[in-house]
Amino acid sequence: MFTGIITGLGRIVDIQSLGSSSDHGKRLTIETPAGYLSDVGLGDSIALNGACMTAVSLDLPANRFTIDISAESLDKTSGLSEPGIINLEKALRAHDRLGGHIVSGHVDGIGTVTHFAEVGESWELRIQAPLELAKYMAYKGSITVNGVSLTVNRVQDLADGKGCEISINLIPHTVENTALGQLKQGSRVNLEIDLIARYVERMLQDTGKNQHQ
Repeated sequence: MFTGIITGLGRIVDIQSLGSSSDHGKRLTIETPAGYLSDVGLGDSIALNGACMTAVSLDLPANRFTIDISAESLDKTSGLSEPGIINLEKALRAHDRLGGHIVSGHVDGIGTVTHFAEVGESWELRIQAPLELAKYMAYKGSITVNGVSLTVNRVQDLADGKGCEISINLIPHTVENTALGQLKQGSRVNLEIDLIARYVERMLQDTGKNQHQ
């Protein structure tokens, strides 16, 4: 479990194939800030751009760890298939503060950045969300973008029926301390919907079934 509060910026520095075909996954080597891994053990969960992964090896002197990612996960996520800067968050501990919102680390879909520009002292980020996620987007609701807990400021359904566009305000601290500052129009981002919305949908489905029994 995570909170969507980024605890460090990492960098994918090496990618190795785990097999000879596209059906096999990859082993990623991630470089972290100095001391970041001091409280991390083998098998611990770390979210990479919002995707929960397991540390399979640790190199504390080099501030590096590795994870194995399946071909399926690579296909369903963005930003983990090539070298570059990524957002890191260690798994939530029982005594930690819940500074963002409840995040599972399971990517629900891929969004596309349609606009990213400075507005006054902050930045406006607009993302087109796919149709299957559009119904979960709500004004002032929570959304996780590349692992970052954010608040939706506006939702507009697309005229072509292919999803919706959400608008998010980013303060300078978020832009400077996460990998979101590197986004540009056309960038693909990992989206995780609010966990509570999943349960609400399920309860409504059950209510509808019971009414027809």
